[in-house]
Amino acid sequence: MSGATAGSGNGPTMPSARHRAGKAPGQVLVWSRRFGALVATVVSMTLLVGFGYGWYNYHTLDQNLHRLQIVTKPITKQVASATSGSDMNILIAGNDDRTNETPAELAQLHTGSDGGSMATDTMMIVHVPANGADATLISLPRDAYVAIPGFQENKLNSAYADGYTYSSGTPDQRRAAGASLLIQTVENLTGLAINHFVMVNLLGFYRISNAIGGVTVNLCHAVDDHYSGFVESAGVHVLQGLTALEFVRQRHGLTNGDIDRTARQRYFLTAAFRKIASAGVLLNPGRLGSLIKAVDSSLYVDSGFDLLSFAKQMSNLNANNIHGQAIPFVRYDTVANVGSVEIVDPGQVRQFMANVLGQGQAVLGTVAPAAPSSVTVQVLNGGTQDGAAQHNAQLLRGYGFTASYTSAAGSSAATTVEYAAGMQAQVKALLKYLPPTVVLQQSDVPTPTLVLGQDGLGVNPPAAPSPSASVTPTATAPAPKPIDASCIN
Repeated sequence: MSGATAGSGNGPTMPSARHRAGKAPGQVLVWSRRFGALVATVVSMTLLVGFGYGWYNYHTLDQNLHRLQIVTKPITKQVASATSGSDMNILIAGNDDRTNETPAELAQLHTGSDGGSMATDTMMIVHVPANGADATLISLPRDAYVAIPGFQENKLNSAYADGYTYSSGTPDQRRAAGASLLIQTVENLTGLAINHFVMVNLLGFYRISNAIGGVTVNLCHAVDDHYSGFVESAGVHVLQGLTALEFVRQRHGLTNGDIDRTARQRYFLTAAFRKIASAGVLLNPGRLGSLIKAVDSSLYVDSGFDLLSFAKQMSNLNANNIHGQAIPFVRYDTVANVGSVEIVDPGQVRQFMANVLGQGQAVLGTVAPAAPSSVTVQVLNGGTQDGAAQHNAQLLRGYGFTASYTSAAGSSAATTVEYAAGMQAQVKALLKYLPPTVVLQQSDVPTPTLVLGQDGLGVNPPAAPSPSASVTPTATAPAPKPIDASCIN
């Protein structure tokens, strides 16, 4: 990406803007900037589908996009791009910038007129293969403790704020400086080359959820959370506007706090994407127009972003060929003057990225997959779903593997296949029945080990027979009932 140089935030290494902020913000500001986290992901879904089908609105939208003159600076380490050909990596960021909102809009969100926060509490890489293969959405945790070029180590969500705060110029020039520093930080962490940048604010999510008429969610339990304001009974509800914001921002009262909050956001994202892709939005001129207007008024992109080319590349995607994943972290920790963080290993993150984008299996060599009947697999539950290890072991037995399981085995952020030297053929057999985004990790284990993570991934269920296929009754036991994933905590 190229363009006029914006304020860069360069200079001597200095404390982060978040270190110098002084008094902690009030509760209203905290929820609005921490829990507006889904704004960027839903906007990315709007781009993925809404624009892919609504090209006739292209010129109006393209003319009104806020374009930032973003310049990425040289980095010390060579960035090894995990893309090929014209694959695209798009960095999506969401923050609580309220500088352009009207008093009426602020009142709708039950928030203040203090300008909001420049911290990017939502960050995601959208990887779109040029060959039409499945797209991948990779979440970047806001609390990942990373090196920020020119600044002290800090949470990842500080990078944009640092670039913005320590630069000069117009508001858009300062936004460009923040985006440039965030892009550089993410490239250093992941090893990916970021091709484009998209940013949206809190009000954008509010507008989009209203424009599509809300989305349906199924609550496993009744909720009454005074921190977020979210109050609903168990069962099916249509959430939009402020209620949708409350749903995706809640973390108090959830068993796993931010982890469960992230699960909610993914759940809501999937439901929103299906709604956007439905005829009820795409073939409804009023709703489609409102959707585009909502994005148009809240979206910032890099100056080289070509909306029409992007829409064409995305037009073949749907809710079934987009995979979601989050980068792994080593542990939770507390850092003085920073707070609670997630410690990440850049080497592990880069290997994870290679695995997710289809390059990780290269480490297994050219050996042919073993027959499932010759493979023994241990399944461990490192996630939050009760019974997941037993359920996945049963699925593997159905495919011919010998599988045992352990219900409680510590905590794992990402679903991982651990293997020792000499197990490559066995691992290749196992990977045929797993999502492409599982992590491979060489370890000292006696047999290939499937560690189920908090990302909710697991063994692919058997394909349902086609309606025209004749099914011959057998005396075998029925397939195990899948874990009910239709409701959310």
